[in-house]
Amino acid sequence: MADDSKTSIASAHFKKLQKAEDGKKAMSEYEAERAAVEAKTQRLRELRLARDAASPPPAPAKAPSGAKKSTTKSKKTAGTLGGWLASQKASGRRS
Repeated sequence: MADDSKTSIASAHFKKLQKAEDGKKAMSEYEAERAAVEAKTQRLRELRLARDAASPPPAPAKAPSGAKKSTTKSKKTAGTLGGWLASQKASGRRS
């Protein structure tokens, strides 16, 4: 029995050390991947800023000559709550 307990204690100690080593390895892989993503992001940001600085901003699109200048639709508004309620009653919505 004494041999079994010593074996189990040694096995548990070995598993604990192996788990700690695996944790360190996983953390170093995670940090390396994070650094690679950060470097790639920085490189792409620099390329985008250089591209934007090199090209002039696009000119605004011109509307066709036959098109309306106002893009908003006109709405009939009652103006006040009382006016809206009166229009609702007149249309038969409120009895």
